[in-house]
Amino acid sequence: MIKTYRFNRQIDADFYRTLKSRVNAYFTNNNISRKANAEMVIKTIVLMAIYFIPLAIVYSGLVTSVLPFLGLWMLMGVGAAGIGFSVMHDANHGAYSQNETINKILGNVVNMLGVNSSIWKYQHNVLHHSYTNIHGADEDIDIPFFLRFSPHQKQRKFHRYQHIYAWFLYGFMILTKVFITDFTQIFHYRKIRLVKSPRDLWGLILKVSGWKLIYFFTTIVLPILILPVSPWLVISGVLLMHYVLGLTMAIVFQTAHVMPDVHFPLPNESGTVENNWAVHQMLTTTNFAPKNRLLSWYLGGLNFQVEHHLFPSICHVHYRNLSKIVSETAAEFEIPYNSIHRFREAISEHARMLYMMGNAPSPAV
Repeated sequence: MIKTYRFNRQIDADFYRTLKSRVNAYFTNNNISRKANAEMVIKTIVLMAIYFIPLAIVYSGLVTSVLPFLGLWMLMGVGAAGIGFSVMHDANHGAYSQNETINKILGNVVNMLGVNSSIWKYQHNVLHHSYTNIHGADEDIDIPFFLRFSPHQKQRKFHRYQHIYAWFLYGFMILTKVFITDFTQIFHYRKIRLVKSPRDLWGLILKVSGWKLIYFFTTIVLPILILPVSPWLVISGVLLMHYVLGLTMAIVFQTAHVMPDVHFPLPNESGTVENNWAVHQMLTTTNFAPKNRLLSWYLGGLNFQVEHHLFPSICHVHYRNLSKIVSETAAEFEIPYNSIHRFREAISEHARMLYMMGNAPSPAV
């Protein structure tokens, strides 16, 4: 069974009630939708183009030299990460459009990049957003043994070097999802009853397998068959694209939650987290580079992770304006609002956290 934890609704209950009221007033008073606007539509087109135009050039067979060919795949990795940050992420949270069909279509774009949207929603929407930074429940921090993100995880001798080797391993994050993890998680989610029945299990197996076959055929098999280049060059391009994608996404998501100032709370014996859910999100999440508009544009507002975790169904184009409301309300209720001024400082702090977790003593469990 899935571990179900409860949050204490009595603690700081007025904070979230007040915050929601002020956010609602912002949209009402300005007469604007919580979903995507024209800026978001333009961004979607641009990011799609960064991925699909290089893919079309690859398919054309006009580029066969090694370095330009691999350069196109690297550019596709940049585009794929942007699609994941801005388009797929909002759509799978229902934040892109009021029309659920549009959300579903745009959310499924990630299937064309090799990662399954159904599995992603279980891991991200259900587990990560519900139980952020809770050991044993948030799969974003409960990762393979070669990295230690939480003080409640077992420490191994080689973790003392993870602040050095983690950056190399981050690039394999999406590759493992594409080829391995999406499949193993199907059965894990059935075991913990996120997948409710054997019928649902087989439906999910067929859905994931079908999308994978389409992806592998269109991205690997077909280019090998039709392009006048070595099959190994095609395979190298695909691997390079996924490495760029994985490294980019890992750095962004880990600098939001695996940081020295965030909390890693444990529920008590009855399964209760001694905090209000909204306060829990504030304590386990960090913003970074809030004034960097270009970075924010590319990251889909994920440098405003606090606002995203509090209001995941609101499109990210509104996060910058909402951040003022959230920070002022947090100050009023004396609740921490974690924010790091520059992106490079956030990366440095994440490296410091990796070092701390690699050298901290093992938990007494």
